[in-house]
Amino acid sequence: MQKLYTAAGEALQGTPWPAYPRPQLARRDWLNLNGDWELLSVSGYGHALRCTVRVPFCPESLLSGVEQPPKIGDRLDYRRTFMVPDEWYGKRVLLHFGAVMRHAVVLVNGKEVCRHKNGYLPFSADITDTLCEGLNELTVRVINDLDPRFPWGKQKVDRGGMWYTPCSGIWQTVWLEPVPETYVHALHITNGADWVEIGAEGVRRGVIALDGKEYPLQNGKARITLEDPQLWSPEKPYLYRFTLTSGEDRVSSYFALRTLTTETVDGLPRLCLNGKPYFFHGLLDQGYWSDGLYTPPTPESFEEDILAMKALGFNTLRKHIKIEPELFYYACDRLGMIVFQDMVNNGRYRFVHDTLLPTLRIRRISDRRTNPDPTTRQIFLQAMEDTVRLLGNHPCICLWTIFNEGWGQFEADKAYETLKALDPARFADSTSGWFRQTKSDVESLHIYFTRLKLARSKKPLLLSEFGGYVWKDQAHSFNQDKTYGYRIFRDRESFAEALQKLYRKQLLPLIPKGLCGAIYTQVSDVEDETNGLLTFDRRLYKVSPEELRLISDELKI
Repeated sequence: MQKLYTAAGEALQGTPWPAYPRPQLARRDWLNLNGDWELLSVSGYGHALRCTVRVPFCPESLLSGVEQPPKIGDRLDYRRTFMVPDEWYGKRVLLHFGAVMRHAVVLVNGKEVCRHKNGYLPFSADITDTLCEGLNELTVRVINDLDPRFPWGKQKVDRGGMWYTPCSGIWQTVWLEPVPETYVHALHITNGADWVEIGAEGVRRGVIALDGKEYPLQNGKARITLEDPQLWSPEKPYLYRFTLTSGEDRVSSYFALRTLTTETVDGLPRLCLNGKPYFFHGLLDQGYWSDGLYTPPTPESFEEDILAMKALGFNTLRKHIKIEPELFYYACDRLGMIVFQDMVNNGRYRFVHDTLLPTLRIRRISDRRTNPDPTTRQIFLQAMEDTVRLLGNHPCICLWTIFNEGWGQFEADKAYETLKALDPARFADSTSGWFRQTKSDVESLHIYFTRLKLARSKKPLLLSEFGGYVWKDQAHSFNQDKTYGYRIFRDRESFAEALQKLYRKQLLPLIPKGLCGAIYTQVSDVEDETNGLLTFDRRLYKVSPEELRLISDELKI
C-alpha cells in the first residue's frame, strides 16, 4: 500500500510560493502568477482530464490538487488570465518561468512568445507587444516525454527503488516583472579573498552601492578591493549586499568572499576552503518531497532541511541530479551550507554497464564511445554551461559533479576542460563513483557494499557516496510493502548505533590518509528508498543531534 503525507498544513493558505524567486537579481516590482490554473490533458487514449491545478506543484503531486495525474507523454495545457498593473505601462514586461518539465510552448493572448526544452532550467520572454488592456490570457502547452536526449534526473515511468515518480508541467514559480528599455539582464560575479568583480549583462554604465560607498560600472564591469574582508564559510556565512543602478533600472544582489584551492599538507593533497584544509561532511540530497514531489510545500521548507542537517553536524549537501529553485541556494548562502551541485544526467541508463560492472569492481572503462549520439552530447554540454551560468554566483556551491556513476557519461576529460573554462575557481568531480578518466580535481568513489577503504592518490580523496543504511518507520513510509537501501535495520536504536560505528570505526581513520570529504546517503527517505536521516514526510528524525554532533566535531583535518 502506497501512501503520501502532507507536511504543509496551514502554510498553503493564500498564494503558493509567495517569495521573490530571483534573490541575486532582485527588483522591487513583480507579479506572482502562482495559484490556481485551468489544466486540460488529452491522452493518447482519447481520455480528457479537465481540472484546476495549483501552480507551482506538478500534477503528479498531492499539493497540486489534481486527483488523477497525467500519463507521461500527455500534452498538458495550462491556462490562466492576468492583468498588468497600470503603473507598468510604458515599460517592458517580462514573463519568467522557474522551470517547466519538459517541452513547453508559451502563448500570450494566442500568440506564441517562446519555447523551451530543458525541464530543469529557467526561461523568460518579453511579452510587451502581445499584451492588451484588461485581462490577458496565458497558455502553457507542455509535454513531459522523458526523452533521454534531454536531462531527466531520476524520473521513471515505472518508479521504484532508486527511481522516483516523474514530475510533469510547471514546477517552479511563474511571474512577471517590468523593466525599462535598457536593463540589467544578468549579473556575473567572481571573487578572491579580498576582491570582487561584478559584471552586468545588458548595460555598460552604472553605480554599485556597497557598504556606504559607490563604485562606477565601466564597460559593464566593476572590480572592487575590500578592506578587512570577511570570508564566507559554513561556520560564518557572511554576505556582502549591494545595489546596482543603471539608468532607470535598479537591482539588488549580494556576494561572498571565499577561496577554494588544493594544497599539499603533510605530504597529502587537501581540499582547502579559505586557504585551510576543510573536511566536507555531507549528505546526498535528492530534492524530493512527499507532498510536492519536485517542489517543497513552501520556500521555508528548504531552510528547515538545511537547519536540520546543520543541527546534526553536517556542513555540505550534494544536490543530486536536480537543480533547485534559486531560493534553495540562497538559503544555503545565508545559513552556511556548502553545496556540491550535480549536473542533471541525460542519455540512457544501462544496468549492466552502469551498475553491474562497477559492482564487480570493473570501474576503469574508456568513455570515448559511450553515449555516442551527437545531439544528446550537445544537449548535455549546453545544459552544463547553462547550469554554471545560472548558479555560478552562489558562494555555497564549491564543487560541480559532471557525471554520476556512468549515467550518460561521454568524454569526461573534455567535459572537465569545458567546465573549468567556464568556472576555474571551483572544484570539479568529473566522474562521481566510477569510470574515472584522467582529468578531475578529486579522486571520487562510491562505496556501499564493502568496508570503507581508499587507495592513495595524487588527487584529494572524496567519498562522494556511502552508507545508505535503512531504518523504516511504517507510520511515516510511502510504501509499507517495499524497502530499498543498502543495509536494513529493524529498530531505531540499532540503526543509530551502526551509523555511529560506521563513522567512528571506518571513516574517521581515513582522514589522516587523505580523505577530504564524505557524502552519506542521504537527507531523507524518497518513496521506496528509505535510507534517509529524515522520513519522507519530514515528520520524524531517525537520529538526534546528540547522537551525531560528537562525531562531526571529530571530522577535522
